[in-house]
Amino acid sequence: ATDANGVANLKKQGFASIISFRLPTEDGVAAEEAAIKTAGIKYVHLPLNGAMPDPKVADQFLAAVADKANQPAYIHCGGGGRAAAMWMIKRSLKDGWAVDRAADEANLIAPLNPGLKTFATSYINAHK
Repeated sequence: ATDANGVANLKKQGFASIISFRLPTEDGVAAEEAAIKTAGIKYVHLPLNGAMPDPKVADQFLAAVADKANQPAYIHCGGGGRAAAMWMIKRSLKDGWAVDRAADEANLIAPLNPGLKTFATSYINAHK
């Protein structure tokens, strides 16, 4: 979805920005960034290490997704788990959803691994 055609399609669908949680070392990240710049869509790169998630990235994501200039935002990562965890945090803290309901929806985006689910739940509890 984030090659040149995919990015152009996202722009056609009306997305104002793409928020990526992929690490700079992941395959295709440089090409993705180039495709996004070519399409003229806003690129918000918030690298998140799924094995050792940094709460600062969640802080930055909540600010980016709340920014009207970025809406609507297409959020993604390599396999979907990091994006799902971030969406769970947003749903709970910004939309007022119960943690279980937010986790259920996140699992529809991508299965949350136990580490990311624990990270998201801990972040939510620390910021309520």
